[in-house]
Amino acid sequence: MKQYKIEDLHVGDSATLTKQFFEEDVLGYAKVSGDANPVHIDEDYAKTTMFKTRIVHGMLVGGLFSSIFGTIMPGIGTIYTHQTLKFTKPVYINDIITASVTVREVIFEKNRVIFDCVAKNQNNETVIVGEAQLMPPKLGDYL
Repeated sequence: MKQYKIEDLHVGDSATLTKQFFEEDVLGYAKVSGDANPVHIDEDYAKTTMFKTRIVHGMLVGGLFSSIFGTIMPGIGTIYTHQTLKFTKPVYINDIITASVTVREVIFEKNRVIFDCVAKNQNNETVIVGEAQLMPPKLGDYL
């Protein structure tokens, strides 16, 4: 795990994380979250939908951003304060998703950093776009 303090972050800095989503990820998320919508867990049902097969929970995919923020950039000690997500394409079981975050603005006086967030599938198609606001640690914070 890493730790960037607000003083270490600059407009344009970025980080990425790639993950393939498997059936067990979807079933585990359904159990933990309580979201047992059959479009995620029942193939027979999913075949009757516009997707024609099961899709991964959007919030499970969106969790990649949280993973980046908590472990890569800014990392340890970061507090999430705001997130927007727009789901632009479905994510299917076995898709490989690369989530990327890029510093858009650093607001030193409020100890906030605003990031642009984008997730793309293995075909380089955007599946999520959004924005996050974080409170990273500051120089002198004990961590």
